[in-house]
Amino acid sequence: MTKLSFFLGCIAPNRYPGIEIATQKTLEKLGVELEDLEGTSCCPAPGVFRSFDKTTWLALASRNITLSEELGDDILTICNGCFGSLTDANHMLKEDATLKSDVNKILSEIGREFKGTQDVRHIIEYLYQEIGAEKINEIVTNPLDLKVAVHYGCHLVKPSKERHLGSAENPTFFDELVEATGATSVDYQDKMACCGAGGGARTAVLETSLKLVDKKLDNMEAADVDCIVDACPFCHLQLDVGQTEIKNKFEKEHVMPVLHYSQLLGLAMGFSPEELGIDMNFTDTATLIEKLRGGAK
Repeated sequence: MTKLSFFLGCIAPNRYPGIEIATQKTLEKLGVELEDLEGTSCCPAPGVFRSFDKTTWLALASRNITLSEELGDDILTICNGCFGSLTDANHMLKEDATLKSDVNKILSEIGREFKGTQDVRHIIEYLYQEIGAEKINEIVTNPLDLKVAVHYGCHLVKPSKERHLGSAENPTFFDELVEATGATSVDYQDKMACCGAGGGARTAVLETSLKLVDKKLDNMEAADVDCIVDACPFCHLQLDVGQTEIKNKFEKEHVMPVLHYSQLLGLAMGFSPEELGIDMNFTDTATLIEKLRGGAK
């Protein structure tokens, strides 16, 4: 069985534990054992820390990576932001010996050393490259009759030269994994647009941030989909809680269920919505759950 160290990040364990549960359940069925990565901190958020102090960001990120190096595992992330921060830091330090030396001087103060022996994987990137959509489709026991709006998010596909996942403007790998569950990935206007949460925008300029996600939700609804599927708890928060905030601020209602891919995959593997924490979202998921109860092909 393949072993990966599981980097939870901040949002999933605090706001969406169902994503953590769904990841554990689905990857176990795929022959992947997730080891607890104890002692981690925030990744830290790439759009904030890296912008103000690159060396501090690298030191914090690399300390997390050294925990995985001790286990001898690659890191698995379930969040685009965590993936962006950790994989970019890992790449920079492996490629730049001077930078690595500078960061290790800081880490030495707490008895740690970045060695550069492990890789950082995102759950979508890992499933696509190591398992494959075809194999996932083979183990699906409950094909899903759902129309889905896929939200890639920013850090999963950019910078494209380092992600090695094809076009950053017109990617297909996430859609392929969605369709492996039996669901249909429906195209919609401005599909690759940001959800509006990153770079501190959700905290600093919430109203502007909500206008961005409001437009994205409009486009998804115009495509007549059953739900949104993302791969990042922070995007998930923006797309889910954002609907409540839009209603409060703009008196405009969206009722669009939001699933992390691990939850969609779990449904296709036969787990119930409750086992996957889908009923714990802020946006009402009752209609989606009702459809799922009688919605297998």
